[in-house]
Amino acid sequence: MRHPSDQTAEATPERLRQRLEMGGNRGEKAGEMADGQRFAVLSYEQVSKLDAVMEEVMPIHGRGNFPTLEVRLKDLVRVVRAKLESEQSVAVRDIRLNGGAASHVLAPEASPYNDLDLIFAVDLSNQRNFDKVKTAVLDSLLDFLPEGVVKKRISSCSLKEAYVHKMVKVTNGDRWSLISLSNNRGRNIELKFVDTMRRQFEFSVDSFQIILDSLLLFYGCSQMSMSDNFYPTVVAESVYGDFQEALYHLHKKLIATRNPEEIRGGGLLKYCNLLVRDYKPARPDKIKHLERYMCSRFFIDFGDINQQRAKLESYLANHFMGEEQNKYEYLLVLHRVVDESTVCLMGHERRQSLALIEELACRTYFLEHQAKDLFQPHPHIVFGGGFFFTPYASYPCPCSWMPCT
Repeated sequence: MRHPSDQTAEATPERLRQRLEMGGNRGEKAGEMADGQRFAVLSYEQVSKLDAVMEEVMPIHGRGNFPTLEVRLKDLVRVVRAKLESEQSVAVRDIRLNGGAASHVLAPEASPYNDLDLIFAVDLSNQRNFDKVKTAVLDSLLDFLPEGVVKKRISSCSLKEAYVHKMVKVTNGDRWSLISLSNNRGRNIELKFVDTMRRQFEFSVDSFQIILDSLLLFYGCSQMSMSDNFYPTVVAESVYGDFQEALYHLHKKLIATRNPEEIRGGGLLKYCNLLVRDYKPARPDKIKHLERYMCSRFFIDFGDINQQRAKLESYLANHFMGEEQNKYEYLLVLHRVVDESTVCLMGHERRQSLALIEELACRTYFLEHQAKDLFQPHPHIVFGGGFFFTPYASYPCPCSWMPCT
């Protein structure tokens, strides 16, 4: 393994751009990739944070009698790639860390993240390759089962039921597949296999993708540990289009995007999540326009009240595990945004959606305070007026957005 300065010629943004233009761009036009502002080389401190993420042992919890798998992210990536290329003959163009974990690596301060999102750039031009990807992931899980387990008796179907949180396959326009591995604490490992994807981000702060190939090569070749004088050159890309601008937004906790009409319905939920975590609009004068776009798209994608309930409950479970107060504040923010910026619904539909958010908020508030009450001393029994009773302390109503009786 070379000194980092010797590797720069092999991993510069210009060379990466050329690779992407030759077929590794997962659906973006070559002309859109020509701007070198999309890329940046990570500092030693950032590479060290990335190494810590890749070295972290993550539990993949099994259902039923299946044991918990203790997996290092770097080992999982290595095994999945080997299964794809050696056993399934599916070439992997590159592997990237995406989402909250990538933002955590680039942020100047420690920033919490839930899911670990990995992107494998592969060819999914036919159904057979989708099946090969699924087989490679499930076969990889076998390698992490504890010693003594009779692996031959475990079918792919059993592994899927035991360890897969969800699976998604998209073939309409875009071509990609998602396999999310279960974690009971909400920190799922999400493996995304992408051929083409027109929209890869919602806001600038979640647009970062860290290309892992040079780090994986370092793990495989170097017998020396990292230091500030010896570490691999790692390049990151912002699919927002301007890396430094997106990084500024991340540092200053600002909300910005491009082409908001392309954001899917889940963008509204992510936007409200950012607001709860003290992010501010980069352009306050344009934010109402953006909110109307996102509300309209949410109700287009989730037009039925049952779909809305399922989406909201799933989002809350995945992004606010153990954060009951933040979950409650989030629902208040979501209620306000939907109330102020929804222009695409009939009156009764709008009231129905707002009532759903109110129901979830009240349930969250009740459960939070019920849990607190479990740790309070049990009230003593009082006799008065001919009856035995326990004093009851009522809580002031927090629902500033609806009347309570």
